[in-house]
Amino acid sequence: MDSFKEFILDQLSGLNAVRCKKMFGGYGIYYQELFFAIISDDRLYFKTDSIFAKEFKNYGMEPFQPNPKQKLKNYYEVPEEIIEDKEILIQWARRSSECNNAKTKKK
Repeated sequence: MDSFKEFILDQLSGLNAVRCKKMFGGYGIYYQELFFAIISDDRLYFKTDSIFAKEFKNYGMEPFQPNPKQKLKNYYEVPEEIIEDKEILIQWARRSSECNNAKTKKK
């Protein structure tokens, strides 16, 4: 999983202030101190809202399911073709962090 994590961090290197923290057997990714992504089992998941989640569903992606009894419907797996395209991945990462930021501002 470390090589996948390093690849993802390299792909996101165009964002300032991205950091990664080990958590729950995977990694959490933060952008400007906002938690917006999960790496688990060599898969990347981004935080979504109801509108952004539709883009993931259009690719046939599923929400993050850390175990058979739990599903995090706000985090969707990022399609491989998005991961491979650094520019688009960064756009999606910014959008994902905005979903988290909007929720934080509401509180």
